[in-house]
Amino acid sequence: MAFFSVHCAKDSDRLIGATTVAPHAGDMISELTLAMQRKTRLRDLANVIHPCPTYAEAIRKLGDQYNRTRLTPTVQLLLRLWLRWTN
Repeated sequence: MAFFSVHCAKDSDRLIGATTVAPHAGDMISELTLAMQRKTRLRDLANVIHPCPTYAEAIRKLGDQYNRTRLTPTVQLLLRLWLRWTN
């Protein structure tokens, strides 16, 4: 069992803090620390490729989870209308 919490800048997905409570948390927090230093966006964590299945793979899943929230029903409707208009 693991717990992750990421804190982002207001109205942004840029990481400004993170908390993890899990076995091997020390292995994962360093990647999040680097992401904060480099002003990485949460969506970019979904593109991180780890050499093999590791505990740090959970960090990539955080990015995946965030990306799924970006396509809200309103955004879907707007995209659908825009595509109809352009065709």
